[in-house]
Amino acid sequence: MEFSDVVGRRRMVRNHLPDPIEDVVLDRIANAGLTAPSAGNSQGQSVVVVTDATLRTRIAELAGEPGYVERGFDPWLSTAPAHIIICVSASRYHERYGRPDKANATTPRTGWDVPYWWVDAGASLMAILLAAVDEGLSAGFLGAHAIPGLAHAIGLPDDEKPIGVTTVGRPAPDRHTHSMDLGRDRSARLHWQSWGGAKR
Repeated sequence: MEFSDVVGRRRMVRNHLPDPIEDVVLDRIANAGLTAPSAGNSQGQSVVVVTDATLRTRIAELAGEPGYVERGFDPWLSTAPAHIIICVSASRYHERYGRPDKANATTPRTGWDVPYWWVDAGASLMAILLAAVDEGLSAGFLGAHAIPGLAHAIGLPDDEKPIGVTTVGRPAPDRHTHSMDLGRDRSARLHWQSWGGAKR
């Protein structure tokens, strides 16, 4: 599939068919997330792939899926055949920027206005979303803020933080929601040279 087609087809899907996805395909998708850049090549991103039905159901319960279904939506997390959970360790960035070759760099402890481990986790997320589309699959994302207890459920060490769950599967029809109707003209969000600048 051409890259422009992959980008154009990417959307968040919250209803997947329950058909299992082959491990070799999930391995390719998960590894795409690990190829994403990281500040100083800290490589602070990790990935947990969950296909076990009992654990997927547990994660769905932590996310409040029963209430989601009561509001008229189809089950999402419990029926998606795979969860790919991106995790990040800030301590790896601190350790990397404490090495001699970074001695003159502004370190995460003393001056980064942006915690770049979160930026890098976002890069991993986009790589996974695009890799799923390239495999002919669908993907959705639910942030960890909506899944209390996620880190414990998947046995993360204390210094690893999940950013959320990416569901992967084959798309099923989604219920139309208001968020699907939202959107701003891209031209209002694309600026040249400075904010508000137009393309020549």
